[in-house]
Amino acid sequence: MTEGPAEQENAETEDAERYDLAAQWWVRLDAGALSASELRAFRAWLAGDPRNEAAFEEVCDLWGAWERAPKALAAAYVAESAPPPRRRWLVPAAAAVAACLALALAYEPLWLLWRADFRTATGELRTVTLPDGSRAHMNADTALALDYGGDRRRLSLLAGEAWFEVEPDPSRPFVVEAAGAEIAARGTAFDIATDKTRTEVTVTEHAVEVTGAGAPLRVEAGRQTAFGPGLFAVEPYEVDPERVTAWRRGRLYFKDKPLGDVIAALGRYHRGLVFVASRAIKDRRVTGVFHTDQPLEALRAIEKSLGLRSTRISDYLILLHS
Repeated sequence: MTEGPAEQENAETEDAERYDLAAQWWVRLDAGALSASELRAFRAWLAGDPRNEAAFEEVCDLWGAWERAPKALAAAYVAESAPPPRRRWLVPAAAAVAACLALALAYEPLWLLWRADFRTATGELRTVTLPDGSRAHMNADTALALDYGGDRRRLSLLAGEAWFEVEPDPSRPFVVEAAGAEIAARGTAFDIATDKTRTEVTVTEHAVEVTGAGAPLRVEAGRQTAFGPGLFAVEPYEVDPERVTAWRRGRLYFKDKPLGDVIAALGRYHRGLVFVASRAIKDRRVTGVFHTDQPLEALRAIEKSLGLRSTRISDYLILLHS
């Protein structure tokens, strides 16, 4: 029998309340301050409904991000007083979680520190004038390495996004390496955004040549190409460069973008961690315009538009769920 709208709404409300309660139990267990009666109540709640156990496991899996921090800070203990769920779960000690949170917000990958000549922090924009007079406008959370000298004008975009204004020099091409490919220009303006899964090259003036990501491509003004691990650069397609580079003016434009990508983009401007409860929710589509200096307001607007809920352990640790 198919559920009616009222039954479906009740089920969604019940699921949301279950996630909220699972997160609350996680926090209380983490704090290590539960009395014997509270531990019995937790065990009863966990055993009372398989959906409770599933929700708690999912919360524990999300917080499992802490376990990737250095072992000295992420010492964990098994909650022996609770019946084991289907999978073994670890709850970090309260002091370790606090230390890991500070570490997660301040941690700089060592390879970036070693290689980068210029960096921006979360929420920071910066313009760098290069030795030849060209300029690199760096988005937040971006790292650049410089290799100039003789007949070379080369940079490496190690992480993040930058818009380049290139001074013409017919004798020395201006080359940016990103994700194993090279983007070359002689006098133009273009944007590169890169992360672990995708790199996008957008041309705002003249043209660039992209090599090392499949067949060489020429990308003209007003067009974009993209490539990634296991994906050659696609044929250039039309975009609005003003929207792609709107971050320089404090705006982010999204049109039918997966929520996971939107959260990652907002993460450049929010010193905190935002988890999404499931792959299905990450794949939900988002369209909107948001202010880079108001990432939490953007998250609230997304929650409302997609009918999601959030569990917040302060504004620096947020779980989005249905």
